[in-house]
Amino acid sequence: MNTIITIGRQFGSAGREIGKLVAEHYSIPFYDKDLLTRAAKESGFCEEMIEVHDERPTNSFLYNLVMDTYSFGYNASSFVDMPISHKIFLAQFDTIKKIADEGPCVIVGRCADYALLDRDNVINLFIYADIKSRTDRIMKRFDLNEQKAKDMISKKDKQRQSYYNYYSSKKWGHADSYDLCINSSLLGIEGTKDLIIQTIDDFEK
Repeated sequence: MNTIITIGRQFGSAGREIGKLVAEHYSIPFYDKDLLTRAAKESGFCEEMIEVHDERPTNSFLYNLVMDTYSFGYNASSFVDMPISHKIFLAQFDTIKKIADEGPCVIVGRCADYALLDRDNVINLFIYADIKSRTDRIMKRFDLNEQKAKDMISKKDKQRQSYYNYYSSKKWGHADSYDLCINSSLLGIEGTKDLIIQTIDDFEK
């Protein structure tokens, strides 16, 4: 096993759960939120700050301005002048590259496919699902009514789309940005996991 798997996902599509199952199948590391912890540790940013900017587009000019009065110990003038959201993105980018250097793994979200664009042992997936199964899943997970679940889905997807489209040269959720797009509501979580495993095994032949 030598493949790095990146997973982009619609909110509520079970992309994270599916990625975790794939990682467990191959006994390889799985990175989602823990990528932030590591990025914080390696970059010197506090984890809370990285979480604030996690998969969110840069949108607060004032916040960036205020935070930029701190240089976080970096001396390169171009880095000091950069908005905090960009610094955090670069910290995550560096962490993703380091993780990929360590061997096969599954990385969920955070433009990992774009960070690893120059590598040929990466397979980039996008997991989506129909609105009904996504709504049902989010209602259950967060104990919300149908409308609130749909609002949450819409907001989270817009954030992810804006973040991805802002920082990468590709389009979030567009088929030509990925190697494979899978509708998880068609095959279910287990079926989607099996399809991904079959794809990776074929990819490695």
